Amino acid sequence: MKNLKHISFVAVLLLSATSCFNKSEPNYQFMPNMYESEGYETYGEAAFPNGMQAQLPAKGSVARGHIPFDIENTTAGYELAKATLANPLDSLQVDFKRGKELYDIYCGICHGNKGDGQGKLVQREKILGIPSFSDVGRAINAGSTYHTIYYGKNAMGSYANQLNEEERWQVVSYVLKLKEDLEK
Repeated sequence: MKNLKHISFVAVLLLSATSCFNKSEPNYQFMPNMYESEGYETYGEAAFPNGMQAQLPAKGSVARGHIPFDIENTTAGYELAKATLANPLDSLQVDFKRGKELYDIYCGICHGNKGDGQGKLVQREKILGIPSFSDVGRAINAGSTYHTIYYGKNAMGSYANQLNEEERWQVVSYVLKLKEDLEK
């Protein structure tokens, strides 16, 4: 009998606790400051009480792992690169297999896997006017190719963010190899 009283008491307690539960409304918030926190403006006065804002890097600083390219993005800069810039990789450092992989990923879609200007986007007529590397009017060399990869040219965008310096030079070496193969 005593157990029956205890069981009935627990049952009444549970029934009364669950009868107040409403699934359509939020229940009691145990830590309301976590549910309804005060929003802060990212660079507002509350984030920086002394009035400071996000700091710019110091003038002349260079990001880690980045090597600055001192030739500017102009026609004169392109001609300067074409005349003075040479591939710093020696014959032992040039890896045509890796250059081909990078070329196929970033360049082949437009320029074609053979460098003939017949990539998939040209074949599907999504873009037009990609010249072949072997065209007579295209006297490309290592400097002009590197400048074009770094800054882009005409409708081609820059690939400086996708390829690091060493990878760019691998692609340049592979492009010049494709040019030689097409001119044979």
